[in-house]
Amino acid sequence: MPRSVAALAAAAVLAVPLAACASGDGWSQPHPRPSAVGVAGPGFVDPADPPAPEATATPRPGSWSGLHPSEDYRVVLVTSGDDRPTRTLVAAVQRWAKDEDVDLRTVTAAHESDAVPRIAEALDMRPDLVVSAGNDLVDALATVTPHHLSQQFLVVGAELAEPTENVTSVDWSGASFRGEGLGMSSTYDPASFTSARCAAAVRAGVASVLTGVTGIVIWLDAD
Repeated sequence: MPRSVAALAAAAVLAVPLAACASGDGWSQPHPRPSAVGVAGPGFVDPADPPAPEATATPRPGSWSGLHPSEDYRVVLVTSGDDRPTRTLVAAVQRWAKDEDVDLRTVTAAHESDAVPRIAEALDMRPDLVVSAGNDLVDALATVTPHHLSQQFLVVGAELAEPTENVTSVDWSGASFRGEGLGMSSTYDPASFTSARCAAAVRAGVASVLTGVTGIVIWLDAD
């Protein structure tokens, strides 16, 4: 991460706890703790025998389809970038939210230097889940997420190199970006971000978060 961005990130991380005392723009009222509605199919991640932290799990395709969020699930989508993979991920999150009647709000980071402040803005809303879409957010998430362990994060189409227990990622061959320090994966393929795979990534990741299996990487098999 460039030095100027790192300095901004450090300042923003310190400022986030103060911002979290704000009204939350209509979400300040308490609501029931979110839960999973339905059950996972055979081959999904087993909450009774979960993978170790930072491990990778490969659930059976479609095994997450029977799991849904409970009513009034509050999600903030943080997005950055206008490339085709990011647009496809954003569209998948929006479709999922509409299908599941999720209360979705979106925060956009126009530039890399905006990433930490926009994540802080998402935290200020006090959502049940923060979903990120866009490789430009990975370094900022690595800076912010360890300081907010009570907030669940879902990273789709990328992952953090050293995720904390509150960060769940969904990846596949063709994705797997892990931050500027590690460079782009040699297998990165924008064409792998199909509508079907991105939709599966969102649903599989949310199902894992709802069942309490977090801090891991969900790996999707090829279509």
